[in-house]
Amino acid sequence: MTDADIRHDADSPATRVADWEGATLKQGGVEIGKARTRGPNKHPTKEQVAVRYSPDVLAAFRATGRGWQTRMDNALRDWLKTHSPV
Repeated sequence: MTDADIRHDADSPATRVADWEGATLKQGGVEIGKARTRGPNKHPTKEQVAVRYSPDVLAAFRATGRGWQTRMDNALRDWLKTHSPV
């Protein structure tokens, strides 16, 4: 559902990014963080997709730590160099 699909009235007004500035996130009454927003991707260079990989493949890449998705992308790019699709 998009924001346009929601009927906004006095009981459910539309919110803006500014409405969330300084907001505190709580879980069970305990502060767990501050609300953050991310700006639009100005130069989208990648496409988000849903893909299924074998658990052992994912575990191996995740075990390499932060940046594992970039390393997986690079490994696939290297593979394409020798296995170019027709």
